[in-house]
Amino acid sequence: MNHSLKRLISGALVVVATSLPFASFAAGDGEYPLDPFPVAKLNDPASLQNGAKLFVNYCLSCHSASAMRYNRLEDLGLTADQIKANLLFTADKVGDPMTIAMRPDDARAWFGAMPPDLSVIARARASGAGSGADWLFTYLRAYYRDATTATGWNNALFPNVGMPNVLWELQGTRKATIEEVKAGADHHFTREITRIGTDGVATTESEPVEGHPHAGRTISLSAPEGGTQSRAVFDENVADLVAYVTYMSDPTARKRNALGVWVLLYLGLLFVAAWVLNKAFWKDVR
Repeated sequence: MNHSLKRLISGALVVVATSLPFASFAAGDGEYPLDPFPVAKLNDPASLQNGAKLFVNYCLSCHSASAMRYNRLEDLGLTADQIKANLLFTADKVGDPMTIAMRPDDARAWFGAMPPDLSVIARARASGAGSGADWLFTYLRAYYRDATTATGWNNALFPNVGMPNVLWELQGTRKATIEEVKAGADHHFTREITRIGTDGVATTESEPVEGHPHAGRTISLSAPEGGTQSRAVFDENVADLVAYVTYMSDPTARKRNALGVWVLLYLGLLFVAAWVLNKAFWKDVR
């Protein structure tokens, strides 16, 4: 093995060794596990079109997507007339960006801060624990009532989030059970179990814990109750919405992936031609 190859392998091992702790930390950093997003939705025009409709109806009143223009929806199979008739509520032309009419001063007065722009939120939420689509798919389905918050809602994935559950009428409400093990004086441990009903009212009970358990907090949610949609239908709609938000973060991804296949095929043919030419060139050279 030559010196250059040894250096290359050593460098690769250093990169892997230094990245593993970060990946482990990121994967274990959240208390609530991420549900896998059905990635097939990203290549389904019907799902993306439904997601665009849900985004305009439920998200665009507070959240802008200023890096996205309405006419990019034509890439999903919609015509300009369809966009104007069904989706163009916050702009005058299909070439306008997806902005909102809410003023920053009003947003700060109502919510405490301006709701974030969602143009690249799917990229921003990616981590070692999962993709940004996984995070959004879990987050939008992890709300529960909490009477102690200003909005009356809380989120298992994003505790004390300022955004209310705008999809609650479709999903219904969920009960939450929060279990927390705390270390007390003289190395005594206590387990606190908080149960929150669909009305947001919490009851807490404590009990001593024997041994030396790990201090920590876990939360579990019950099945939704009282929604206008079944759990399966709601999850499908949330997946469509997340698919569209993920599409917004990189609208050219589908074209680039399709083009990449042809590029690899071309390079493969070029390699074969170069190999044949090389063999013919060197066949009489000894």
